[in-house]
Amino acid sequence: MIYAFSVGAMTLVATVLAGGPFVEFLRRRKVGKEISEWGPASHQAKAGTPTMGGLLILAAVVAFTAAANLVERQSIGLPLAVMAALAALGFLDDLGSLRDRPQRALNKRIKFLAFVAIGLAAAFGLYEGLELSDVNLPYAGRFDLGPWYVPIAVGVVVLTAGGVAVSDGLDGLAAGTSAIAFAAYGIIALIQEQTYVGAFCFTVVGAVLGFLWYNSHPAQVFMGDTGALALGGGLATVAFMTGQWLVLPLIGIVFVLEGMSDFVQVGYYRLSGGKRVFRMAPLHHHFEQTGWSEPQVVQRFWLVGALGAFVGVILALEV
Repeated sequence: MIYAFSVGAMTLVATVLAGGPFVEFLRRRKVGKEISEWGPASHQAKAGTPTMGGLLILAAVVAFTAAANLVERQSIGLPLAVMAALAALGFLDDLGSLRDRPQRALNKRIKFLAFVAIGLAAAFGLYEGLELSDVNLPYAGRFDLGPWYVPIAVGVVVLTAGGVAVSDGLDGLAAGTSAIAFAAYGIIALIQEQTYVGAFCFTVVGAVLGFLWYNSHPAQVFMGDTGALALGGGLATVAFMTGQWLVLPLIGIVFVLEGMSDFVQVGYYRLSGGKRVFRMAPLHHHFEQTGWSEPQVVQRFWLVGALGAFVGVILALEV
């Protein structure tokens, strides 16, 4: 436990120290984000803020995992590889959202196929590579799912990555809730005596909190899909590695609510001929439209995320 916390603390310090030069590098490269006209008008003031800050998170996680947690623990390479693959996909998407440059977001079909391909690779890595195929059901015990494990894992990886990406719309929102979720799974892994998984989780926590130093309101840098997709995929993968992926909707409750709000809004809009359920989607924008300030929305969503994580960890212990 001390080892996992120590690695996380070192990662946090290193990320904070590296963050300043990294943000300045992004500014010099003029990788400012173009703010969508479909969002709140107040967010237009953020136009030009450097994006792709997820590269800082990924670099810190890769560096400290390779140095402190990968030797003789090759299984930890799976969540690391999933994060790297999704970060690459997010990077390509972020390239199409830069200010004063052609807006060339990835084709939706290509992006979806890439999502599924990465999800399949992660699922087979879990099922064949790590020989995992079970689920822990609170109060009922462990059950083997057999081949059904693979399509379930694909779906969870894809949906979790998407949920975190949708949540990345306010300063510090995705970063703070991701740190909470990874900390919850870090605790679960340490209780299971999977020290290497716990250390990986707290390495991510340290990297995300270090990034949050620069991403807190008013943000100096955005993580972009480069970071959000990577964090979502990594979170889903460690959830399966602990066998406690069934409580992921609780531990990542903010991501679930955000993703569902977007899905419901779009679906209802199309079916009703232009009517809306929320004032604006995803959910964090709805609360902004009701009068909550951006910091209020973020901090209250952190509290909801912390409550979900507490309940999820408690249920994970009831096997």
